[in-house]
Amino acid sequence: MNMHRVRTIINKEWEEVFKNKMVVFTVAAMPILFTILPLAIIFGMSSTMTGDALNSGGADIPAQFLNTCGDIPAGECFQIFMMNQFMIMFMMLPLIIPTAIAAYSIVGEKTTRSLEPLLATPVTTAELLTGKALAAAVPAIGFSWLSFGLFLLLLPLAGGTPALLKHVTGPVWMLAIGLIGPLLAIASVNLAVIVSSRVNDPRAAEQISSVLIVPLLALFFGQIAGLIVLNMVVIGFSILAMLALDVALVYAGTRLFQRETILTRWK
Repeated sequence: MNMHRVRTIINKEWEEVFKNKMVVFTVAAMPILFTILPLAIIFGMSSTMTGDALNSGGADIPAQFLNTCGDIPAGECFQIFMMNQFMIMFMMLPLIIPTAIAAYSIVGEKTTRSLEPLLATPVTTAELLTGKALAAAVPAIGFSWLSFGLFLLLLPLAGGTPALLKHVTGPVWMLAIGLIGPLLAIASVNLAVIVSSRVNDPRAAEQISSVLIVPLLALFFGQIAGLIVLNMVVIGFSILAMLALDVALVYAGTRLFQRETILTRWK
């Protein structure tokens, strides 16, 4: 694989995609929102739950989660419980952002009729798909990690307790943000590739590709209801499931984008 050609495709994709104001808004606004919102909640909690209230609170925590806190005061455990909901939101970032980029980028080839000249070049199918995938996934992963890093930096200033800071820098959070997030980005991009091979509207491709958000929403509401506690066991199974899903989607996407039939399938 010629990486120079791949880089050329990536630069071309970024130049075209980021001309779209809606894509730029999604890439920029979502990380900012997902960073500010949990910090604002922690700041509000630390302002109202002080002293004895911080040590005796937590009556609304599901018993399954409260049992995992050990000797941590219930009020601080409540902070951890609340922030665990936002862990899933940080995991959603690398899923949402590349969907917007990939859906517009790939379907845009249909509407602008720019695919034929591209295929006339020496670029191989593998280089084409790799370049498009990286063009969508790299900004998503980068902005997600940047958003999470900024969250960690500002968390103590917002009133996060040492127990909370230790929890969000623990292995569960690190694996969720550092590994599952990129795996979700890869799945999102490849699903967008598959969907865009059958539709002609970038918005339709984006909406259909967003189906991957549903399992994360199930985790979100399962945590709130106390049915699920995100621990190393759940994270481990999630990583294995995402690896299997990514392999399946990459294979399916490659099959749909065979160079000999790519033009005849885009109807």
